[in-house]
Amino acid sequence: MSGFAPEERTVVHVLRHAVKHFPDRTWIANDAARLTYRDIDRLSDSLAHGLRSHGVEPGDTIVFMLPDVPDYVATWVACSKSAVVEVPINTAYRGDILAHVINDSTARSAVCAAEFLDRFEAVADRLSTLERIFVHAGDDTTFTVPPGLAAKFDISPFAALLSNDTSPVEHTPEISDLTAIMYTSGTTGPSKGVMVAHGHAYEYAAGCAGCLEVGPDDVYYTAGLPLFHVAGKWGVIYAAAIHGATAAFPQRFSASAFWDDVRDYGATTTFLLGAMANFLQRQAPREDDPNTPLDRVLMCPLLPDVDAFADRFGARIATAYGSTEVNAPVFMAPGTPVHDVQFVGSVRSDMFEVCVVDGEDREVPPGVLGEIAVRPKEPWITMLGYWRQPEQTVAMWRNQWLHSGDAGRRDADGSIYFVDRIKDAIRRRGENISSMEVEGIVGQHMAIAECAVYPVDSEFSEQDVAAAIVLKPDVELDLEALISWLEPRMAYFMVPRYVTVMDELPKTPTGKIQKYTLRELGVSAETWDREAAGIKVAR
Repeated sequence: MSGFAPEERTVVHVLRHAVKHFPDRTWIANDAARLTYRDIDRLSDSLAHGLRSHGVEPGDTIVFMLPDVPDYVATWVACSKSAVVEVPINTAYRGDILAHVINDSTARSAVCAAEFLDRFEAVADRLSTLERIFVHAGDDTTFTVPPGLAAKFDISPFAALLSNDTSPVEHTPEISDLTAIMYTSGTTGPSKGVMVAHGHAYEYAAGCAGCLEVGPDDVYYTAGLPLFHVAGKWGVIYAAAIHGATAAFPQRFSASAFWDDVRDYGATTTFLLGAMANFLQRQAPREDDPNTPLDRVLMCPLLPDVDAFADRFGARIATAYGSTEVNAPVFMAPGTPVHDVQFVGSVRSDMFEVCVVDGEDREVPPGVLGEIAVRPKEPWITMLGYWRQPEQTVAMWRNQWLHSGDAGRRDADGSIYFVDRIKDAIRRRGENISSMEVEGIVGQHMAIAECAVYPVDSEFSEQDVAAAIVLKPDVELDLEALISWLEPRMAYFMVPRYVTVMDELPKTPTGKIQKYTLRELGVSAETWDREAAGIKVAR
């Protein structure tokens, strides 16, 4: 897809190629700086030498807790040049989950922004392996170290890693080498570390770039996809490098500033989560909405009104299916007509096999709901396993297929449709229901800020549909009126029986809704029961 030989599919090889052929082309453009491929190469060499001189050895794990700054990109590349395994930490983490990730990763070293030091201090007594912290303070030359950290750890400024030795680092990684441990968001339990090889990271980036048809003249923009996440770092930054493009990433997503940023950066393509696209769609229309350089949008998942989004903003929409574990084996090219928003595209058949199986791992016929399973055709392009969790790894790999935990179906042409996480799919009186599909419609109601749809056990066996909703500030909603609004917009069997109005939805630190908490809550005293209220839905 990208022209790199299989043995050269690492970020070190990609950067060497860029420096040889277009050294002065801008790789990353950020609020803080614009750096060329040569700039990042030299800076990462300096950092690689600095890591070694401070006792960070090949094979060590090192945790990062940094905002989206150019130094993050350079330090990530430095780790790859040093055979050091990067462990990104979500910048929202604190308390138990922060301590769990640091300890589970067995990291002895950390690179932490000064603004997060108080989080480390709060769990300092629980950190069993950490020895040293390099503090990134941005443009500040001084920072305050909390006493609880100074007493226990070796504290150094990030600048201490900037070695005077900027000679090229000789290490060349293999595509099979472990490059990162990416912790899942923990929506179903404690976070697990996904072991990612260099070949895996490269193929994820190449897949995203290929899906969006990225070329050397593109400015690939992201806001809201942080660098501690695979979509931000590999899906955008790395993807841009494979094709010699520029990656633009302001530190935060702002729906109101998004299109001004697109114009300022000259962005031609972007990667949007469905929630981000929804925020943009809900902004008041402007006359200049279609007048931007943006041509292609990778949107995951697709909005229910994706065609209206494309028409309003003058962009061609692409989508894809993937995860940290299974990579990105399916995509839909920009501008493909969308007849079903669950459609995620065609299998990347040069790299992956994808099938849909039942509970006994037998492939199901077209149109039948099952679990999406993936098998790589090339080595090292799906997860190596879960870090220090062999039982979980064996459970994920079964009968020579990597089981995604996602419910989906395929059509007669072999195209794939993603329906939901299996645990979030609902079976009601013989009908299969996607919680995501119901959420997409409920969330369009003008009074609702957020919603989550989940199954509860039914007295008639199988399940009923429940919805937890958060209202917009200073807004009231009659729930009978909500049902009347929903009825003409969805199949009768999808209309929620139970509705609970909440102040906020339970979420992980990554912002993902913890549906297992809602499932455990079930029907509470605060839950409104449509059937108990005597409201029937016409078939």
